[in-house]
Amino acid sequence: MPSESNWPIVGAFALFLIAVGAGLFVQPKGLLSHFGGFVLLSGFIILIIMLIGWFRNVIQESLSGLYSHQIERSFRQGMSWFIFSEVMFFGAFFGALFYARMVAVPWLGGASNNAMTNEVLWPTFEAIWPLVTTPSGTVTEAMPWQGLPLMNTIILLTSSVTLHLSQLSLEKNQRTALIVWLEITIVLAVAFLFYQGQEYAHAYQEMNLTLQSGVYGNTFFLLTGFHGLHVTLGTLFLIVLLGRIAFDHFTPKDHFAFQAGSWYWHFVDVVWLTLFIFVYVL
Repeated sequence: MPSESNWPIVGAFALFLIAVGAGLFVQPKGLLSHFGGFVLLSGFIILIIMLIGWFRNVIQESLSGLYSHQIERSFRQGMSWFIFSEVMFFGAFFGALFYARMVAVPWLGGASNNAMTNEVLWPTFEAIWPLVTTPSGTVTEAMPWQGLPLMNTIILLTSSVTLHLSQLSLEKNQRTALIVWLEITIVLAVAFLFYQGQEYAHAYQEMNLTLQSGVYGNTFFLLTGFHGLHVTLGTLFLIVLLGRIAFDHFTPKDHFAFQAGSWYWHFVDVVWLTLFIFVYVL
């Protein structure tokens, strides 16, 4: 059995700093905001150190033959529960979107609530989705599904195919094909993040679509932003796998780390497809 690790408590502390720092950072500009930025940055730095250290320990233990079949099963169960927790995480945001769109907005627009709604919210309130009129009267445009969102969808779905081909190459011990397909997957992942940045810039500068754009702006940026964060983590995961392949850490029969990365990436793709349908298209 491998020895106990101190990295989980370090990771918990890092996440605590990130949560506190983010809360302080979004406060109105002032001392708290600057202090929050420092705490937030410290949390991310500690988190990165934790990931590097923990990954290094796990890799060393695996290569030293310390993992029995029982521990390998524990890894699979742990990864499965982790992905399930991520499903619940995004489920909460999709649930909020469903409630706002199908329950709250129609209720506010009901005949019996019109007078109250116009008095409490704003006089020109209309119960239509997306809510593109803000209390200040600024009209914003809903993000269309054509253009960058559609292109990013094609890019991400293609990356799932290339990653699957990479895993098949690993199982067949085809090293060159394994590396090429994985590198293509990483390039597609970076392209997705780049074009999402372009989409955000377009939303802010040309569409006046921001986090202040009411419930539509909130749900749009929270869903796409958290998904982008998961794509970033998945991309780092794939880069680590590519580095491990360079050192011959995997064999056709022993490559669970690669499988775990593949599971995570396919999950991220499914989330984006759901997000694309319910946030952009419908």
